[in-house]
Amino acid sequence: MSLKDIIAPFSVWKRVFEKPYTNKKPIDTRPGAPRYRGFHVNDLDTCIGCGTCEEICQNAAIDMVPVRETRHGDSGLRPKMDYGRCCWCALCVDICPSGSLGMSNEYLWVDEDPEVFRFIPGHDEKSWNDSELGYRRAEGYDLLEGNRVPMPMLSVEESQKSFVEMVQGYSKEQAKAEADRCIACGICVATCPAHMRVPEYIKAIRDDDMVEGLRIVYQANPLPASCGRVCSHACEYVCAMNHKGEAISIRWLKRYIVDQIYLGDYAKILHEREPDNGKKVAIIGSGPGGLSAAYYLRLLGYAVTIYDANEKAGGMLRYGIPEYRLPYDQVEKDIEFIASLGVEFRQNTRIGVDVDFLEVYGHNDAVFFSTGLSDPFGLEIAGEDLPGVVSGLDLLADVTNGKTPDIGSSVVVVGGGNVAMDAARTSRRYGAQVTILYRRREADMPADSEEIHEARGEGCEIVVQAIPLRIEKGEHTRLKLYWGKAEMVSDGPGKRPRPVLIEGSEEMIACDTVIPAIGQAGDFTFLPQDIASRLVVKRGQVEVDEFHRTSVDKIYAGGDIANPKRDAISAIANGHSAAKGIDIYLGNFQD
Repeated sequence: MSLKDIIAPFSVWKRVFEKPYTNKKPIDTRPGAPRYRGFHVNDLDTCIGCGTCEEICQNAAIDMVPVRETRHGDSGLRPKMDYGRCCWCALCVDICPSGSLGMSNEYLWVDEDPEVFRFIPGHDEKSWNDSELGYRRAEGYDLLEGNRVPMPMLSVEESQKSFVEMVQGYSKEQAKAEADRCIACGICVATCPAHMRVPEYIKAIRDDDMVEGLRIVYQANPLPASCGRVCSHACEYVCAMNHKGEAISIRWLKRYIVDQIYLGDYAKILHEREPDNGKKVAIIGSGPGGLSAAYYLRLLGYAVTIYDANEKAGGMLRYGIPEYRLPYDQVEKDIEFIASLGVEFRQNTRIGVDVDFLEVYGHNDAVFFSTGLSDPFGLEIAGEDLPGVVSGLDLLADVTNGKTPDIGSSVVVVGGGNVAMDAARTSRRYGAQVTILYRRREADMPADSEEIHEARGEGCEIVVQAIPLRIEKGEHTRLKLYWGKAEMVSDGPGKRPRPVLIEGSEEMIACDTVIPAIGQAGDFTFLPQDIASRLVVKRGQVEVDEFHRTSVDKIYAGGDIANPKRDAISAIANGHSAAKGIDIYLGNFQD
């Protein structure tokens, strides 16, 4: 040991006569640093209750508890912190998709009751609730991948040359990469009309277990090959990852699972049906609602017969959606498996014409009808009965039936929904120049945003705030469509603006074909007057209860004719609910 080592301890005595660094009032005069990790704060309006913070917490210091009412995109749950467990690592803040969770720079909290240190940030009154200081996730610092894996698609130039499917589908590597983005919060499940177990089938993709994925999908959706292509994917609009960038491609991942498994292998994978129970159910309409009801009823042991007026089953899936969006072989894949279970299909059979409704009613223990909206609305303007005016649904059905439509070289489509976009894009594939007229703003268009984007990309001109006035015979083209510009007039808070014609704004488009596609109504003519008069119909829709039972004994209804959402996945959910309702009605239900 050196002399320096011996003397060193005595050197501190020189500090005795210096001013001390002791803080006499540390609570009052020592605030936390500006980015100190202190007590948690949470913006309750921004928080969506996804539970990602609870999942990542390594100390089980967070519980999700009910604070608000559940609504689309918000579970109503909020994080409750336990400061007996929290280590202030801030992983919960770093992972939060919505960015609602943070930490104030306050760190002093004195109380004799240990229970008070379990609290709900943002909900319980605390002095730091509005603190802007403290720790927040840094800009550009992400534990989650915000960008979705791009879907391979045909180019616009290629797609409009044929009816080949535009969306090519994910590869295994792409699907697993997209599945890895899912945080499994389950908010999508509540929003999905069929309440599909989305996080579970996405996990099956991560685990490369397509067999389990198919089982999970079929528990709530017996038309996944079709729905995986044309689902309205409301689940993606509420996906927690929207707050970080782009939603998970839930629809495409569902499609990926189905695309990996051959139809011939389905019987070995999916549920075995119950033994026949001796009871019969008739289904009128072979669209998604009817097919769904048939599938679940057949699993329960019912003898099921589907009656449909068209040559082939599928309803609007086949006759209302072009093949470049939904290939016919994918519709067939879904239908063939349902048929393989023993469901009987009677196509080219129109109830009320080929078979009397009362005969069907009398020979079955229950009847479910899901006949869709097949009667197109007219424009209610002069000249719409002229040759060259054809509804969007008729055009799409003709193409499905193999007919080449006589549309000429110029087409005007009137409407802003998916049928209008499909009719316009179909017309482009037959070489026509297409103009789409819509009476409201583009933001008001009911069509899927991707359909609008793709229609414009394929060369369709979209003219908004345009009101059709009359149709006349043309000189150099088959028709002339006169239209006027509209201004949007407010109808008060909470209501969308109303289009009002601007006087003197009339314009004309010379064209060969006008295609109205402004909506459809249901056709109830297949029902006898006695039964039709006992149904409760409001605004063109049959009123039903939670199990889709109508006001007439043993008659159930679903799909577009009884559901304002008017999309495939809602019709599928309706069919499932009706199957449960019929099973309860006939006394076979077991919880």
